Amino acid sequence: MTHHHVPQQQSQHMSQQVSELVRFVRAGSPFYRELYADLPDEVSDLPTLPLVDHAAFWGAHGIAESRVMTGPHTDGIVFKTGGTTGAPRVSFYTREEWRQMARRFGDGLPAAGLQAGDRVANLFYAGELYSSFVFTLNLLQEAPVPTVQLPIGGGAPLEYVIAALRDFSATVLTAPPTSLCRLAREVVDTVGSLPGIRLALFSGEAFYPDQIALMAKAFPNCTVRSIGYASVDAGVLAGPVAGEVDNRVHEVFSPEKVVELLDPESGEPIEEPGRPGRVVATDLVRRLMPVIRYPVGDLAEWVDFPNRRFRLLGRSEEGARVGPVTVYLEDLRALVAGADAQGRVGGVQVVLRHRDGLDQLVLRLADTAPPATIEGRAAVEATLGEQLAATRPMFADHVARALIHPLAVEWVGPDGLSINPRTGKAVRLLDERMS
Repeated sequence: MTHHHVPQQQSQHMSQQVSELVRFVRAGSPFYRELYADLPDEVSDLPTLPLVDHAAFWGAHGIAESRVMTGPHTDGIVFKTGGTTGAPRVSFYTREEWRQMARRFGDGLPAAGLQAGDRVANLFYAGELYSSFVFTLNLLQEAPVPTVQLPIGGGAPLEYVIAALRDFSATVLTAPPTSLCRLAREVVDTVGSLPGIRLALFSGEAFYPDQIALMAKAFPNCTVRSIGYASVDAGVLAGPVAGEVDNRVHEVFSPEKVVELLDPESGEPIEEPGRPGRVVATDLVRRLMPVIRYPVGDLAEWVDFPNRRFRLLGRSEEGARVGPVTVYLEDLRALVAGADAQGRVGGVQVVLRHRDGLDQLVLRLADTAPPATIEGRAAVEATLGEQLAATRPMFADHVARALIHPLAVEWVGPDGLSINPRTGKAVRLLDERMS
């Protein structure tokens, strides 16, 4: 049998799955029924479906009442994702969906370097409806290799963590990069190094070269790898690639997860390698709270399209990730509008930077007021700082714990915002950390 037939069979099977899923969500979800109202009765081709608009999706989905969900939630688990306190985004999973997700993600762990007999310290955050600790616990239970779990958690004091790692001969760490680096600094300052750690698995944000250097000091025998690519709202999407040195490269969990890369300006699908596109996710098996052509908020490029391998390139338009904290661009724009009593701000640009081992959120504001009124800027800055702390307590908390830099405000002239050379439009989000 030649190779040409395989994609066709796959696509036939996928067409059936898509048409079945569309029928199902039209019957059960008022949100999707309205979104697909103008489409023909039978739809089997994913790209013919409209993209989900974030604001509309989360506006239709509340805790008490949801027009997105296809039925009542009677068995499973609930998690909260980023967003401001005014409108927390809550994701619902059935027990079977959650188990399938954990199993699929667990299958990717050997590619990341997990070995039989590893003693895995879980340093992700638990409680307050966070998913990372619980999910890591579940996926290690479902993983194809036997391991011993050390459920230490992200809130434990660092001296406790270091003692536990030594007492129980931990070989693997799992945590967000920010937490791993905080631990590494403490290790260097107190015990020097922990040579027994051979693998650190991270997720939730990127790992930068200055952080890798710090990890090498604290854990001289440790390889740093991505545990996989997932988000609370879109679910699990892709796993690490065995032997791959670039932690940003992942392989889609085909066939049940579909990742499309779309040109940020034209929206056209991208299949050639090396061309950045917005990550759009579809889950063909999730039924309670369906995710169909949902923009995840990341940019990526294909490394190997036939095998669905892509490299993450930072955030796209929907949200800014500062350390482990997600801040949505719409929320930031609303904050600026609320703080700008004098109406002097003519444009907003969100800039992400990384220095001294920590991420920084910078609001670049185009000042339309005359230079003589420069003292009015301080009032805007003060209000912005207070409002951000009030609406996104997690941001203020991470600043207080020295896990991210405080918010910075950068004033520029009316023409001072970075422009997309192709379209002439101001760029909403500049991620300068990768450059």
